Amino acid sequence: MSISDLRCRLISLARLTSCQKCFRTTDIEAVGDSTHLTFFEMLGNFSVSDYFKKETISWAWEFVTQRLKLPAERLWVTIYLDDDESFGYWREVGVPEERILRFGEEDNYWGPAGDSGPCGPCSEIHYDFGEDVGCGKPSCKPNCDCGRFSEIWNLVFTQYNQDKECNRKPLPKPHIDTGMGLERTVAAVNNKPSVYQTDLFAPLIKRIAELSGKKYGSNDKNDNAIRVVAEHGRGIAFLIADGVMPSNEGRGYVLRRLLRRAALFGRRLGLEKPFLNQIAGATVGSMGKVYPELQRGQNHIFQVVEDEETRFRETLNTGLELLNNIMADKETIKAGEIAGEDAFRLYDTFGFPVEITAEIAADNGFSMDLKGFEKEMRKQRKRAREARVVTGKATLRGAGGLRARATVLKNSFVGYDSLNCKSTIVDLSTDDKSVKTIKAGQEAVIVLESTPFYGEMGGQVGDTGEIKSKSGKFLVSSAVNVPPDVIVHQGKVVKVSLSVGDEVEAIVDKERRGDIARNHTATHLLQFALRQVLGEHVQQRGSLVAPDHLRFDFSHLKALTDKQIAEVNGIVNEKIRQNLNVYDENLAYKEAIEAGAIALFDEKYGDTVRVLKIGKPILSAELCGGTHVSATGEIGYFHVVSEGSIGAGLRRIEAVTGRGAEEYVASQLTDSHKAAENLDAELDKERKRTLALEKELARKTAESLLAQAEVVKGVKVLAAKIPSARMEILREMSDIIRDKLKSAIVVLGTIYQDKPAFLAAVTPDLVAKGYDAGKIVKRVAGVVGGSGGGKPGLAQAGGKDKKKLDEALKLVKSLV
Repeated sequence: MSISDLRCRLISLARLTSCQKCFRTTDIEAVGDSTHLTFFEMLGNFSVSDYFKKETISWAWEFVTQRLKLPAERLWVTIYLDDDESFGYWREVGVPEERILRFGEEDNYWGPAGDSGPCGPCSEIHYDFGEDVGCGKPSCKPNCDCGRFSEIWNLVFTQYNQDKECNRKPLPKPHIDTGMGLERTVAAVNNKPSVYQTDLFAPLIKRIAELSGKKYGSNDKNDNAIRVVAEHGRGIAFLIADGVMPSNEGRGYVLRRLLRRAALFGRRLGLEKPFLNQIAGATVGSMGKVYPELQRGQNHIFQVVEDEETRFRETLNTGLELLNNIMADKETIKAGEIAGEDAFRLYDTFGFPVEITAEIAADNGFSMDLKGFEKEMRKQRKRAREARVVTGKATLRGAGGLRARATVLKNSFVGYDSLNCKSTIVDLSTDDKSVKTIKAGQEAVIVLESTPFYGEMGGQVGDTGEIKSKSGKFLVSSAVNVPPDVIVHQGKVVKVSLSVGDEVEAIVDKERRGDIARNHTATHLLQFALRQVLGEHVQQRGSLVAPDHLRFDFSHLKALTDKQIAEVNGIVNEKIRQNLNVYDENLAYKEAIEAGAIALFDEKYGDTVRVLKIGKPILSAELCGGTHVSATGEIGYFHVVSEGSIGAGLRRIEAVTGRGAEEYVASQLTDSHKAAENLDAELDKERKRTLALEKELARKTAESLLAQAEVVKGVKVLAAKIPSARMEILREMSDIIRDKLKSAIVVLGTIYQDKPAFLAAVTPDLVAKGYDAGKIVKRVAGVVGGSGGGKPGLAQAGGKDKKKLDEALKLVKSLV
C-alpha cells in the first residue's frame, strides 16, 4: 500500500456517516403532535479527531441549502451561550446575526452520557414553517413549542471531558457527532409543518382511516389518535423485526407499552377488534424494501402483534371499566389522585402499563401515586425472589474476600488449546479468608497464574479436574469466572497441602470437557436449524451447556410441531455427519457483526470478540467464548428430548448429544421394553377377561335359545341367528345347547367380520341314526354362496351373501 493510499484509508476511518434506526420513549406522551416520534431514522456524520467546527458548519450549510434546496431565509441556527467560535463560522457562511440565537445547557449542550465523560456544546439548525403556523406571537423563535420551528440537524462539538466533580478539561483531540432526523428533514423539504403530512406516514394514515371509517383532517381528537396509532404501529414492526419480544422488563416492556397504547388509541377511533396487524402490514409494504428485515420477518411480526393485542383486548374493557370506577370513587375525587395500589392492580391483573394509567388519569384531571405503585412493585419482586428456585448455576461459596481481591488478581485461560498446564498458585482462600496454605480435608478456593479450566460463564458450566503439586493434590469440583475476569477453582484438598507460590500441574477432566464441548457446538447447530425451520426471528435468550445435556431458550411464539422437531433433529444430524470444521477467530466487534456473526441479545461485548465459526463456507458464526469440538462429527448424534414454553414468546428446548444421547436412547429402549412387557401382561389379562366374558355371554345366549327348539319328525331341531361372534364362541354355545337338550340337531348362524358363518352340531344318538352335521352345514352354506364341512357330530361353514343368512337357517328343518 502506498503512502497516499494509506493516508486515504486513515481519512476514511476518521470520517464516518450513518443512517440508523433509533427508538426512544422519553417523548412518548408528545407523540401525535407535528414532530415527536418514538421510532425515527437518524442521519449522521462523524469526525474522529479529523475535521472540527469550521468544516462541520460549512458542510452542513452547504448540504441544507445546496443539496436539499432549503431556502436560506427559512433557516435559523442556535448555539451554546459562550460558543463565539461557532457564531463566527455561521456568520462566515452567511447566516444573519439575528437568526443565530444563544441558549443554555438544557438546549445546546450535549453530555456527558453518565456522571462523567466526553461532552461539548452543540449547534442546531431549525426550519421556519412561517408566521401562519404556530402561536403567531412576534416573539416566536426556535425552541418555541408551538410547531412553527422544527429542529432538523444537531451538530455536537465533543471537545471537553467532564469528571465526576463536573470539572471540564479540553480533550486532546476533539470529535464531531451530528444527528439529522430524517422525518423532520423530509417535512422541511416538502414545507409540511407535520411529519405526518409526508410520504413516510401517508400509507399508514390512509390505512387507519379506512379501518376506522374516520376521515383524517376532519376532527382534531380523531386526528391525534390516528397519528399515535400510525407512529406506534410503525415502531412496533421495527422493534419486533429487531428481535424484541413483549415482556414486563426492559425492551420487551417498551414494546408492550407501545403496542397497548396503540390499541387504546385505536379503541378511541372505534376499532373494537384487533387491527394493529394491518398497520404492521402497511409498514412492511412501505418500508420493507429499504429495511429487508421487515419483509423477512413479516410473518413473525404479524403473529407477535396479533397474540399480544388479542391478549390485551381480553382485559381492556374490564380494566377501563375498573379505572372509570376508581376515578368516580369519592375518595379518589377528594384526593385528586389514583392510588398506587389501584394502579398496581390495573398493571398486575389487567396488563395496563402504569404510564397508560397515568395518561388516562391525567386526561381526566387526576395525578397518580407513582411512589405507591413502585412500593407495590417492590413487594411483588420480593415475593418472586422468595418463590424462585435457582438451579444450574455454580456459586462461589465463602469467597466475599476473593471477590474483592479479584479486581487486582489476574490469570490467563489456556484451555482452548490444552487441557493441562504447568502453573503457579497466586491466591488461596478458605472460609472466606485469604490464607497461605491449605491442608488435606479443607475445602478451599484456588487462583492460578494460568489455567486450562473453563470458569462457568455464558451458560457453559465450569470444568472439573485436579490440581497437583509435588506433595499435594486438590480435586476441583467447579471452576467459576469472577468479575472482572478471574477464573477460580473450588474444591477440596485430598492429599497433604498446597501453598501460595507452589508450582502445580492443572489437569481438566478430559471426558467431561469433551461432553460439554459436544453440547456447546450442538447449541450453535441447533440455533442454525431453528432459524432454518422457524425463521430468522429466532434469537437465543439463554442457555445451559452441561456435560449430560444442553438447554436452549429462544424467541418463538408457538409450540413446535412434531414435524418441526423432526426437521430440526434432521438438520443438526446432517451437519454432524458432514463433519464440518469448527474454528474461532478474534475480530473487532463491529467487523464481526457486519460480517453476519450472531450476538446474544442484550449482552455486553468488548471491542474485540471471539467468533466461533462452523463450516467453510460459513454455516454458523456466533460471538462465543466457550469451548467447542474441532469438527461437528465429534458430536456423534443429537436428539431433542423436550420442547416447551417458559413465558410469553419464549420457548425452551432440551437435547442430548454424544454419550448423553447414547444413555438417553438406551434408557428409552429399556423403558420401551418394560412398557412392552407390561403391555403384554395387561393384554394377556385383558384377553383372559374378555374370553371369560364371552363364555358367560355364550352361556346366557345359549340358554335363552333353548325355548326355540322345535320337534321335526320326532327330532329336536334348533336353528338360530345370534349376534356377531367368533367360531370358538359358536362351539361353546353348541356344547351348552347339546348338553341341555340331550338329543338334537343344532345350527347356529352369525355375521362375523361382515361375512356369514355357520356351525352345525348333532348329538351322538342322532349321528347313529344317520344324521351328519357336515352334510347339513354344507347345504345351509350353499344358500349364502359358501361351503363347509366337518365331522358328523360337528361341522362349520362360511359364505359370501350375508343378506341370505335368515333364508339359509330356514332350510335346516327341511333337511331333517
